[in-house]
Amino acid sequence: MPNERAREDMLEIMDDFEQQMELISRLGAERARIIGRASVRGKRVTVAVNAEGALIDTRFSADIDDLDYAEIASAVTEAARLAAADAAAQARELMTPLLVQRARLPKLSDLIEGMPDLSGRVPTAPQREEPAAGGEESYRQSGGVTDSSW
Repeated sequence: MPNERAREDMLEIMDDFEQQMELISRLGAERARIIGRASVRGKRVTVAVNAEGALIDTRFSADIDDLDYAEIASAVTEAARLAAADAAAQARELMTPLLVQRARLPKLSDLIEGMPDLSGRVPTAPQREEPAAGGEESYRQSGGVTDSSW
């Protein structure tokens, strides 16, 4: 009788595992279609980024010439950060069903007698600090598009 119960438990775990793998595959395809978008400075600058936060499109409105080069550069940076945050929020929302399903699955320590629960020892990714912007004067000194040799 105990062997039959163990067999049923294992079959249930394997079924849950298969479902989770199918969900991961589907979520991976959906994540590849995520596009974060943001517009700033009265919609003069609009950008789009993919799920990794890589810039994939930049558009300027007809009145972009109301901004100087430093303002445009700052606007593109700001819009890219906002779009990356939008893409990250979409990715977190997309992953919710997987996290719920994972929480239902037994831990290895539940399955193997005497096995310690190691879930608390999993490191978390460090918070990434954004470098401080140097401002327009720093940008001019570095020789950007405001350099007179352009």
